[in-house]
Amino acid sequence: FKYHHTEELEEYLRGVHAAYPSLTHLHSIGRSVEGRDLWVLVLGRFPTHHKIGIPEFKYVANMHGDETVGREILLHLIDFLVTSYGRDPVITRLLNNTRIHIMPTMNPDGFEATKVPDCYYTRGRYNRNGQDLNRNFPDAFENNSANIQPETRAVMDWIKNETFVLSANLHGGALVASYTFDNGNPVTGSLKGYSRSPDDDVFIHLAKTYSSNHASMYKGTGCDNRQTFPEGITNGYSWYQLEGGMQDYNYVWGQCFEITLELSCCKYPPEDQLGKFWRDNKVALIEYIKQVHLGVKGQVTDKNGNPIPNAIVEAKGRPHICPYRTNEQGEYFLLLLPGTYVLNATVPGFKSMLKTVEIADNTGNFSALKQDFSFPEVSDQIRSRVASCPKIPLYQELTRASAAVKPTVHILVLVTIMLVIFK
Repeated sequence: FKYHHTEELEEYLRGVHAAYPSLTHLHSIGRSVEGRDLWVLVLGRFPTHHKIGIPEFKYVANMHGDETVGREILLHLIDFLVTSYGRDPVITRLLNNTRIHIMPTMNPDGFEATKVPDCYYTRGRYNRNGQDLNRNFPDAFENNSANIQPETRAVMDWIKNETFVLSANLHGGALVASYTFDNGNPVTGSLKGYSRSPDDDVFIHLAKTYSSNHASMYKGTGCDNRQTFPEGITNGYSWYQLEGGMQDYNYVWGQCFEITLELSCCKYPPEDQLGKFWRDNKVALIEYIKQVHLGVKGQVTDKNGNPIPNAIVEAKGRPHICPYRTNEQGEYFLLLLPGTYVLNATVPGFKSMLKTVEIADNTGNFSALKQDFSFPEVSDQIRSRVASCPKIPLYQELTRASAAVKPTVHILVLVTIMLVIFK
């Protein structure tokens, strides 16, 4: 248990890949401002590519360079997964049915710039250009004027190129599991101090899954007497509002549910405490990955069985402001808690297809419920246009639209009253 600087980190990851070449795939998704690789180690039975039906999961740590615990415990998680495969039946089934992406550091420059470790704050929080990477993503609520950094761009491209379903980003400076939304407006309930997503119930479950399996997070005592978090979780906006956060970007534009895990009161604790941090988080890290198998998954195909990309598949009553669409293989993944749902599959230009599904808790079976859709009137010549959601403040537009509707309603009421009077 020690801190691994850039060269040691790379050497460790290369060593794991060399020892377990069929179970791992090591690649860089880009470079930092100073040219350091942003390494990702992928683990699973098919580590080099996406396999139909197998969901994609990711952990990202060290986004703030001086928040270091996540960086090190992810290295121990890697070691635990590869050494347990084939020996531990649960880990074996997990890796056979999940593709797990682990990025130990998103901000290697910030980590190297932190010369004097501190519990509270150093300049190493930021990247080499002095930018806070967790304020650097497009925002669904307001225009984010920050210049997108190389590290942020690399992660945005990574999200675009994979079908991520579930994720967590690991931070330090508090002890809590925080969930979407981090920003908000009246449409999402900001006037009441809580910014609610359409999948608020799922996010609460995900946060509780981590906190309840952590050695002490579930107690909710926080890091001092002034701050308490019931059950060790919080809505991001309720805690403090932030613009350009990574978890909101994942959810809105990446179709990936992400929560933020604050794992240590001290941002950069002494090395001799790292062993305890690993033991405190080990079970929670594994139990959280299993949640990628919540809900329902399937394929949308045409009359010849060919996949239809960019079809919209969502559960009725919980529409996403950027509709969730199928990938190139026609696949969709929806995280839903056990219950009865009506799924609505839509291929633009054709009649929607509705199916009622009963979802059980299948996380223990490492497979979400499978529900396919076949559109008999769609031929393989017809393909819906590539649909990309604009990187604009979408909820801001929704607020304007709802505000624009209100005067119309008032006018209608007045006209009705006038007609009654004249009659």
